Order: sequence, then structure tokens, then C-alpha cells
Amino acid sequence: MRSVEEQQARVAAAAVAPRPVRVAIAESQGLMCAEEVVTERPMPGFDQAAIDGYAVRSVDVLSVGDGAGEISLPVMGSIEAGARTPSRLQPRQAARVQTGAPMPTLADAVLPLRWTDGGESRVRILRSVRSGAYVRRTGDDVQPGDVAVRSGTIIGPAQVGLLAAVGRDRVLVHPRPRLSVMCVGGELVDVSRSPGTGQVYDVNSYALAAAGRDAGAEVNRVGIISTDPAELRETVEGQVNRNEIVVIAGAVGGAAAESVRTVLAELGEMEVARIAMHPGSVQGFGQLGRDRVPVFLLPANPVSALVVFEVMVRPLIRLSLGKRAPMRRVVQARTLAPISSVAGRTGYLRGQLMRDQDTGEYLVQALGGAPGASTHLLATLAEANCLVVIPSEVDEVRTGETVDVAFLAQRG
Repeated sequence: MRSVEEQQARVAAAAVAPRPVRVAIAESQGLMCAEEVVTERPMPGFDQAAIDGYAVRSVDVLSVGDGAGEISLPVMGSIEAGARTPSRLQPRQAARVQTGAPMPTLADAVLPLRWTDGGESRVRILRSVRSGAYVRRTGDDVQPGDVAVRSGTIIGPAQVGLLAAVGRDRVLVHPRPRLSVMCVGGELVDVSRSPGTGQVYDVNSYALAAAGRDAGAEVNRVGIISTDPAELRETVEGQVNRNEIVVIAGAVGGAAAESVRTVLAELGEMEVARIAMHPGSVQGFGQLGRDRVPVFLLPANPVSALVVFEVMVRPLIRLSLGKRAPMRRVVQARTLAPISSVAGRTGYLRGQLMRDQDTGEYLVQALGGAPGASTHLLATLAEANCLVVIPSEVDEVRTGETVDVAFLAQRG
């Protein structure tokens, strides 16, 4: 039986980022930048007021507060943000300015409104101001030739804003890996139909497609596919040729799964193995087609399929996106009740994670922690906000002991 870590290493070795594409910056969030974005002009491109107030020469107001008496200056006019007509300040003058307005020539500081009486034709100065105060100088943020966004950076809101600020409407990125999700099983019907005797709804293609989107992939949910060898080969081959990752649920265990694996073996390397984890011990992984696309075979049981996806498939998607930390955040939590696991296998058990308001300590309550039928209840997975990770050498965790807990996506 192979360890979880060994299987994860085999999967990670198959990670390949899709070829970079150029996209609109509005569509780039969450993707990894694939170029050095070099600025061509300074930002800001002109000296501008950082706050609403009065543009002045600092030398004209230096004596305020030094016993020289009250100082007031004539106001030459008002300059709004976006003003395109150049203006010039004469000695011992002030100009009313808005935030972002271009500074008039000779002005080297902005007096905040609260330091004045707010006069319109003449303004009384209550405090002095130093040269450069409340002014954004040309090139304060970036100079021509500076790198605004580096290759390998994950583009977030700040990077999108910076790209816009330097005049870039498109950027080269590593796109989301394309993931295809399909299911096999004669008992399956789509949710748009009523199941007959012996039939069940196709849960996996919907749940796994959602998990793929949550991980950051561009998902194509194929749904239920035929197990007829010719049709199966055509479908799988088509999906392998147009996606970076393929997931087939229901393809381990049973006679139908055996026929699926026979067809897949014609397309490349595929191995079904027992992995030292539960649920989802039996699973398959291989690389098919001319591009050796990673293909996963997952159990038919929805809970097992989702757990295997979380442990094996999701990290591959995150690696393909260029994430430096592909695994979920893990914290240590104290158990609120005993937890049973399967000896010799790493347990990934559903749980509810909470935090003690007084101590800040993490606490966890396992949901259906005992081995057996309860590990397959999809309803408890929907209630879980974490996976409790039980080491393979542990089969019982007592109340109050500390365990590793992996955060799942937060529900809004």
C-alpha cells in the first residue's frame, strides 16, 4: 500500500502550467503573471495635490506661529482634479486645489483645509507647512523602467490596480488549467430526470466540478458517459486532447470500472492502487494522450470522491496555477470528543472547526468520525468546514488531544 505522500509526489511531478495567454486585466485576478510589466511613464505623471486644500509656496507661510501675526493670502482661483490648463502661482498667493489636481507652477506644498479658515477670495493661514507636504511628486510611485508587476506574481486587486495605473489594459498570464469531469456507472441518471428502481442521481460530476472551480480551474462538466468501449475511448480521448486535467468518477471497483481501465490503458499509462488513506483508499492516476495529461480515477461514493479530489487533485490544480503553497492551511486543534480512525491509513475526517473566544485556541468536533457507513454520509460533509487529519499510526484520538486540521473553503 502506497503512502499518501508518495502518491502526492507522483501527482505533483505531472504538474504542467498551461501556455501563457494575454487577457484583459479585469479577467486576470487570481492568475499568475507571465511577464515582467515594465512601466513606460512615471506614476503619477505630474505633481498633484494629495488632499483637498490650498496650494502654496511653503516659504510664504513659514512665519505662521513664530509671533509674526496672522497671515492671509489671496486665492488666485480653484484647480479641480483633471484640470488640463496649466496654472502658475505668484509669490504670496494660494490656489484652492482638489485631491488629485495638478499643482500650479511654483507651489511646493498643500495646506489642508483644517489649517485654514476656508476662505474663497482670501484665505487665513492657521499653521505653517513644510515643502513637499501633501504633494504627490511625479514618479513617486513608479519611474519609467520600474517593474510594476513581476513575472510569477499572483495577480490580486492591488496588481490589477497597478496595471491600470501604468496604462496596461491586457497582461500575459498563466491561465487556469482546464479540468474535465465525467462519471461512469449504469445506475446514474442526471438530476434533470427522475431515477427509476436501482438508479441514483449523478452527484459526483456536479460536486467535483464545483470543487474544481473552487480550486481555481476552468471546468468542463461532461456528466455521465457511456462505458461502450468505442464511445468511451472517443469521449476520453477528446477530453484529454483539450484539457490539462481529467477526472473520471466511478472508475475504480466493479466490472464496469475494469472495462474503463482497459480502454484507458490504450491511451497511455494508468495505474489503480491502494493508497494508505481513508476514505477513498482505492484510486487511479495516470497520464494519457500525446501530451501525457494527468487523469484521475475516483471512487463512485461522493464523499470518498470529494476527499480524494481534495487530497490529490486540488494540489495539482494549485500547482498548475503557480501557487507556492498548493495545500490547504493546517492548524492544530483540540478535540471535543473521541475520534476513531483506521489503523495503517491516514484519516481525512469531516469536522467542524471553531475557536475559543477567551483563549483563541482552535477546537474541533469530528462529524461521523467512527469508521464504517458513517464515513459516506454526504450531508455531514456539507456541514464540515475542515478535514481532521489523523496519522496512519493512530486509530483512536481521545477527547482533549491535539490533531492537525485542514481548513476547507469558507461558506459565505
